[in-house]
Amino acid sequence: MIIITQPAVTEEQIRQIVARLEDFGLEAHVSRGDSRVTVGVSGPEELARNQPLASLPGVEAIVPLAKPYKLAAKSARRAASTVDICGVSIGSKAAVAVISGPCSVESREQILSIARLVKDSGARLLRGGAFKPRTSPYSFQGLREEGLRFLAEARNETGLPVVTEIMDARDLPLIERYADCLQIGARNMQNFSLLRDVGRSHLPVLLKRGFSATLNELVMSAEYILNEGNANVLLCERGIRTFENATRYTLDLSAVPILKAKTHLPVLVDPTHGVGLREIVPQMALAAVAAGADAIMIEVHDSPEDAKSDGRQALFPETLSKLVPRLRAVANAIGRDL
Repeated sequence: MIIITQPAVTEEQIRQIVARLEDFGLEAHVSRGDSRVTVGVSGPEELARNQPLASLPGVEAIVPLAKPYKLAAKSARRAASTVDICGVSIGSKAAVAVISGPCSVESREQILSIARLVKDSGARLLRGGAFKPRTSPYSFQGLREEGLRFLAEARNETGLPVVTEIMDARDLPLIERYADCLQIGARNMQNFSLLRDVGRSHLPVLLKRGFSATLNELVMSAEYILNEGNANVLLCERGIRTFENATRYTLDLSAVPILKAKTHLPVLVDPTHGVGLREIVPQMALAAVAAGADAIMIEVHDSPEDAKSDGRQALFPETLSKLVPRLRAVANAIGRDL
């Protein structure tokens, strides 16, 4: 950490800054320039960051040198991480994976039918919500354990590993009995008690970016999970709120290369929630693969007009079937497979 002083800083203020740092158990290194004085700080970065140094007289700015996240940082590992979900590898140089399925599990017949379609299309994992976080308490909330049983049955028939959302830590033992990967939705990205609980789970965790969260906040949320011992974390860009309202959210594809530069964790993109319009989901999925995404999450429904949630953004099965070969072509063009 470096402390930059104001141009008019006095010698007494500099002495106060140095004394305060020493009180905190940190070491100060004063460097005098033509117009400013800088104070280098030696000692635990986390300790220095947690002190009220910016309020000291004569201080203009605090410049951290180390990243606040240690376990997720790219420097924490020699190579990019790969997360295995029941034999499907995501990350590093593994093939780009397609995760697909309905927003909500609505019935046994529905999820079995869609799972077969997803399998035939070339997708490698099945997604479906048994517990649904909805804006309105009067909207469909999911089938809960019955929905989990239907997902497990679909996995047994198709061989597709199951990704499903967890909203409450009290449901963790139940979901662990049926699912293969836990999803933390955008609304729970900073539910730190839930993050700690899934950090103690044996299942991989797919962590979605909050729709008002910065990338650093996303990575710090992943740090909570990693810090509890669960090394199998996937980061997911799913769109953020901006002033633009032509789409449901603004899909931030720049997040993919930025997160890959910052961390060793696999990076996914969910273009379905990112734009909320099925007409442009394929284009954004293709762009996400070109940007370097390790997996794409796409909602599909065999009857979107009758869907109990988010039918407007779900692809028709035939659209998904035509999209997967195009995704593979883009992946091949950048030296990857699908």
